[in-house]
Amino acid sequence: MNFANSLIQWYLQYKRDLPWRKTSDPYPIWLSEIMLQQTRVAQGMPYFFAFTEAFPTVFDLAAADEEKVLKLWQGLGYYSRARNLHATAKYIAFELNGKFPSTYKELQKLKGVGEYTAAAIASIAFGEAVPVVDGNVFRVLSRYFGIPTDISSGKAKKEFFELAASLLPGGKASEFNQAMMEFGALQCVPKNPSCGNCILNESCFALKHKKVNELPVKLKKTKVVQRYFNYVIIKDGNGNSVVQKRTAKGIWHNLYEFPLIETNSEVAFDELMALIDKTYSGYNPVVVKPLHHEIIKHKLSHQHLYIRFWGLETQQVLAEAEEVGVIREYPFPIVIHNFMERHWLK
Repeated sequence: MNFANSLIQWYLQYKRDLPWRKTSDPYPIWLSEIMLQQTRVAQGMPYFFAFTEAFPTVFDLAAADEEKVLKLWQGLGYYSRARNLHATAKYIAFELNGKFPSTYKELQKLKGVGEYTAAAIASIAFGEAVPVVDGNVFRVLSRYFGIPTDISSGKAKKEFFELAASLLPGGKASEFNQAMMEFGALQCVPKNPSCGNCILNESCFALKHKKVNELPVKLKKTKVVQRYFNYVIIKDGNGNSVVQKRTAKGIWHNLYEFPLIETNSEVAFDELMALIDKTYSGYNPVVVKPLHHEIIKHKLSHQHLYIRFWGLETQQVLAEAEEVGVIREYPFPIVIHNFMERHWLK
């Protein structure tokens, strides 16, 4: 059987109706590819519509304030993507007069655009014969061809890239790449794929040798750091509160948060209340109290956060405090935003 043609025929019949597939304009294609890095389509779709409504062109995105971009991105995670997206929009609008680079090599020079994203844009928007290699492609190729290479190893990307390139049918790079990604997302899924109704089941190595659950091979495990955050929501004599911008590099860079006390481990309830009281003694707090009972666990790719929110009331009027209506317009990490919506802003 012809692997490429079979995949393309499957794709044309079963592909999802997605807005960025209805155009060859590189702007929405680039936007969707950045948004869908480590993000499911169902989660990313509302953000795509919000961005294209707020910023119909790359010039609109370039002209936007970074805080507006981050606010619209709020909840999508991996916020460096949004900052890179904004920086690249400025470069394309102001340095390239709104014209995207049209080749795989030139696209890789854009901030936030790696080999996979460059290949996707180059092939889909410009028809360049370059293969995409992402998690879906690793999985489809490793299972179908029985490739035992550890996909977290240094040599894996080159090996799979060369194999995918050898399979590219002439003049159909866009359809083939999208078919590979869609097939991995809908049919050849990570767990419990429906091999019985798969168009490739008669020639699939993994199915024939009962290795579907063993491929692809991934030996390297992500090291996860545990962190303990205690946010202090201060209410001053005017009913205003204090927030701060995270300017340090790392998670949530340029997002806002309440004053933070980070500890090395989980601290006993009474000890933490005393620590808050001492840290903010200059405010002459009249009330220090927990604002919820259970610790909120927030999992990121490399970090697990254990979060508590505390209330501190003072009769002083604080110069740095702002009205609630102003604060709610700032971009916050989604875990803080959700707490504000459920508990603080009621």
